[in-house]
Amino acid sequence: MLPTEITPPRFALEETEYSGKSVGKCATTHSPITRRSGRAPKDSPQMPLKPDLTLPELKIDGTSWLMLLILSVLWGGSFFFTEIALTDLPPFTLVLCRVTIASLILWWVVLLRHIPIPRDPKFWGAIVIMGAFNNLVPFSLIVWGQTHIASGLAAILNATTPLFTIIIAHIATDTEKLNLRKAIGVLIGFAGVVIIIGLPGSGATGASDSSPLDAPSSLAFLAPFAILLATFCYGCTGVFGKRFGGMNPILTAAGMTSASSFMLIPLAGFIDKPWELPIPSTDTIFAVFGIAALSTALAYILYFAILKRAGASNLLLVTFLIPVSAILLGVGFLGETLLPQHIAGMGVIGVGLAVIDGRLLARR
Repeated sequence: MLPTEITPPRFALEETEYSGKSVGKCATTHSPITRRSGRAPKDSPQMPLKPDLTLPELKIDGTSWLMLLILSVLWGGSFFFTEIALTDLPPFTLVLCRVTIASLILWWVVLLRHIPIPRDPKFWGAIVIMGAFNNLVPFSLIVWGQTHIASGLAAILNATTPLFTIIIAHIATDTEKLNLRKAIGVLIGFAGVVIIIGLPGSGATGASDSSPLDAPSSLAFLAPFAILLATFCYGCTGVFGKRFGGMNPILTAAGMTSASSFMLIPLAGFIDKPWELPIPSTDTIFAVFGIAALSTALAYILYFAILKRAGASNLLLVTFLIPVSAILLGVGFLGETLLPQHIAGMGVIGVGLAVIDGRLLARR
């Protein structure tokens, strides 16, 4: 769910470059040089050798808050749409429909905006990796997990993505190391996960009592762990995806969804055999288009628009809002209920994310 660009200053500069807008020229005037010494007079002003490219601090305003709320509803709605579509479609087929339709919409945007398409094989090789670990694997794991747990619980567990991203960035990079505040926030966040799932041998599985697809299965206890594995994949691609900082994010998203579509075709054909499935209901068809067009294609576009406008630190706030949107949709329209331990765990995860964010502590 969470795309991969986490370096807003770099993105903001390069976005203006490939969008055709001027970045801002630094006019340089050369001081007169004396003929004998070849040096500038002492009283002539010396221009700095490098232009000042300091970016203004990105702040969140009313429009950015509105965009964040819309994005949280779009991403929270993905769990809602998935729960509806799973009544007629198996997991791999549903994910295939989602990424295929989304890729068609995103490529239409690429062509509409005349975004240049690179031909470098290394770029497309990296896109295939991103498509696998940012779309194919996590989408499939989340959809399978929702066959056993409620959509709201899946969204709560999905909110652990920043926790994994911070840990992986600490291991894989030299510039994003853990500090004490972030380490405490990560520990608090995972304590919330333990509250939701339960300690080993405690008998708790994290499953909701009222999941509409709660069928008896020996693998049902693995559903929460499948969601966590999906968020781990998001964390990996969050670090790996920084290499796409110079590319247009809409192009990157279109490439990722296209690559995952091609990889899913044989999987869905071999495992689900979609040609043998009955014709889906109207609700399922609308849910598929909702998750593809709204929760994937439009969400990607809105995500990067907020990233450029408000910055990555402010964009982290959407992590707090997604579970709320998913729970409200699930309870209001699907009749789901969550156990008290799930609500408590969500609160603890929220505290951990607030500690990582740091702004609330700074104000106090």
